[in-house]
Amino acid sequence: MQPATQAWWFAAGRLLGTVLIGFSAGWLLGSPWGGLACALGLHLGWQLANLFRLEWWLRHRSYAEPPDVGGVWGEIIAQIVRLHRRKRFHKQRFVQLMRQLQHSTAALPNGVVILNAQREIVWFNLMAARLLDLRRSADLGLRIENLLREPEFKRYLEARDYSNPVVIRPATAEDCYLSLQVVPYGDGQQLMLVSDVSRQMRLEAVRRDFVANASHELRSPLTVITGYLETLCQDPALDRDLQGPVAEMRRQAERMTGIIRDLLELSRLEETDEVGGGQPLDVAALTSLLRKDVLARPVHPRDVRVRIDSDSQLIGDEPEIHSAFSNLVDNAAKYTPPEGSIEMRWWVDENGGHFAVTDTGMGIPPEHIPRLTERFYRVDAGRSRATGGSGLGLAIVKHVLQRHGAELEVRSTLGSGSTFVCHFPPERVQPARAVLAATV
Repeated sequence: MQPATQAWWFAAGRLLGTVLIGFSAGWLLGSPWGGLACALGLHLGWQLANLFRLEWWLRHRSYAEPPDVGGVWGEIIAQIVRLHRRKRFHKQRFVQLMRQLQHSTAALPNGVVILNAQREIVWFNLMAARLLDLRRSADLGLRIENLLREPEFKRYLEARDYSNPVVIRPATAEDCYLSLQVVPYGDGQQLMLVSDVSRQMRLEAVRRDFVANASHELRSPLTVITGYLETLCQDPALDRDLQGPVAEMRRQAERMTGIIRDLLELSRLEETDEVGGGQPLDVAALTSLLRKDVLARPVHPRDVRVRIDSDSQLIGDEPEIHSAFSNLVDNAAKYTPPEGSIEMRWWVDENGGHFAVTDTGMGIPPEHIPRLTERFYRVDAGRSRATGGSGLGLAIVKHVLQRHGAELEVRSTLGSGSTFVCHFPPERVQPARAVLAATV
């Protein structure tokens, strides 16, 4: 039998004994009911005394010993003692775990900030306090966007696309760049990771400057070499055995000139990712010009179509937009066989303006698509060199679209062709009626 069950049987026997003793004593004294009432009163007083001792001990249990009471009251006190010990054990484990968590987060090289559903700061580690200049006494409970007022970070939060981090340059620190990435978790809570990327950004700036300076310095001597090679190719006195090598040298020199031109253009675009302004552009006229350029190539696809589904115009920088569209069309023409086709399409919907270039070329394997906009990345290096590609065209397209708040989408099926779509936001589209009213 369990101790608790025995205690209850003992309490029931004690109550029954009290009733019998009181009733018997009252019977002998001539008042059995009075004796029973006195016995029950004494029993109730004893229970109240035990209850008082229990209540006093509960209020002073931090230093007082538990009362030594038997029966049911003893079992109740024993249960309370066991629960208190278990609670104290779990509390100690929780405190140890929190200390370990604090030590581990303090050792992290990155800052960690916990935000609630309202983006209010709940907790942050020491590295986050150092990088973001946070103070526990003043900044806990404040919204993170009220402390970090950089426009890039506010656009990052409003877009709610946290797949890639955003790099900001705090106004409080010179030559300091921070990478911020938000990770949603739980019920609307967010974890913000902060890392110092100043060294990487400085190295990237040195790389860009080196590429720009080297390209600029190489352009002049390469222009001289190209001029002499062109003169040699046109010289009728040139030995027939040298005509082939000189022509190949001229072709490679022109290819190097194109690479340097693209490098200089890419360096200029990388100087800033700020969204530029611009003027309304006639996309129909631009695509018609691009079609003529493709048909003027010595070898071109048999069918080059233009499909204009909207008379709305695109607001942007004309040289940059022309460069981006031209690179897309040029790539499609290079990788589409003569019996294939190319289609350029412009349309507008509630999501903005869209320019697409579709070809029936060889297609792109899925594993290569995420890296297409990297510098000098080639799906087929041998064929790219044979067609004269520099490997910089899609990188230029990416930066031009970033400067106009647009995105590049690539859809391709191996062996069936590819489609490159430029998605421009609605504010980059101007209806033709508005353009006509502005000119009038």
